[in-house]
Amino acid sequence: MTNTAPASLTVDLTPTQIRGLKLAKDGDLFPQEGNRWTHLNAQVTYAATDRFKERPRAVKTSTTATLNQLLEYGLLREFTPDVATSDTAYGITMAGKIWLLKHK
Repeated sequence: MTNTAPASLTVDLTPTQIRGLKLAKDGDLFPQEGNRWTHLNAQVTYAATDRFKERPRAVKTSTTATLNQLLEYGLLREFTPDVATSDTAYGITMAGKIWLLKHK
């Protein structure tokens, strides 16, 4: 019996790559300063159960290197491939969603 699964579904990801893929699943990723990527207009929030609202919940980010690796595996896609890489946004592909369903 042969394995007919696409290569993007059989790849093993590191925990950092998994976090980046989950971040992309929550919304499209846009460039920020310092080779970081996060959601558009992301801001620091406070925990819902924190009664004093003193502990901020940090904005989740991913690095350019992680996103480039996920792009090579076919788990992410660029929205505007004709624009420079630093100005484009990334979104999750159906293969990325299926990978998350099967593995995590």
